[in-house]
Amino acid sequence: MGRLPVLIGKREDGFAISFESFVHEKLGFEPYKELGPGEIVEITPKEVKVLAEAGKEMKICSFLWAYYGYPTSCYEGINVEVMRYRNGMIMARDEAAEGRLPDIDYVGGVPDSGTPHAIGYANESGKTFARAFIKYTPTWSRSFIPGNQISRDEIAKMKMLPVKELIKDKKLLFVDDSIVRGTQLKETVDFLYENGAKEVHMRSACPPIMYNCKYLDFSRGRSEMELIARRVIVELEGEEGLNHMEEYADSKTERGQNLRNAICEKFHFASLEFQSLDGLIEAIGMEPCKLCTYCWNGKE
Repeated sequence: MGRLPVLIGKREDGFAISFESFVHEKLGFEPYKELGPGEIVEITPKEVKVLAEAGKEMKICSFLWAYYGYPTSCYEGINVEVMRYRNGMIMARDEAAEGRLPDIDYVGGVPDSGTPHAIGYANESGKTFARAFIKYTPTWSRSFIPGNQISRDEIAKMKMLPVKELIKDKKLLFVDDSIVRGTQLKETVDFLYENGAKEVHMRSACPPIMYNCKYLDFSRGRSEMELIARRVIVELEGEEGLNHMEEYADSKTERGQNLRNAICEKFHFASLEFQSLDGLIEAIGMEPCKLCTYCWNGKE
């Protein structure tokens, strides 16, 4: 189904295959071909021979653009960083249209992958962009890699360095790439309040994650009850709530507002909003039928 990209680069002495387009480009390969869904090729130093033509039906992972992909990468001709700017702009545009833009001093991103979404949000909303805290990464791995939550939380905590002049007595809005379990996000918000923030508003650059990914393991977990959105739904309404997850994802419904208010109360957010699925798809700019959105709506 083409859920992950496979890209081929070409130079005089042969070909290279990579997941991220910039990898082979840095080695002097020119972009040659991006494999389609189900396509099979045989590669020699002299040629790329197609053994099985690409299928017409595609389900490339949308989460590549929202979070997992590297900023300089392009998938299906769509750059990750550019999509994230556009995504943040759409979020701010829609909030402004509904009269929900909060009164804040600064917009910031939860680094690193939340930052371009936040730049787009700031540019569209007219709010000042600032980095109220910096993520120190040279000696720390990506926090989702360790197999246990305690190690993930410790790495996330050690990375955060405050710019106190941009935090103390300020009303801050942060855009994160996604809210999966919420554990690290709570640590981040507590850290901001400990450093004197007056208000912390939170925005998620993608919709509430309702399902663990069963294809690529990008939202890993042993149980779907680890997902903060799903867990809060059950707390609010019991198992019956799981029959209304589409309503809970929608901020315009009573259930949607209940979900957001409950998460705000848990994490001490001044406000919370998620990007809509329509908004995310608009930001990517591909036909919806070609995108995998399973982790948000459970549709294969």
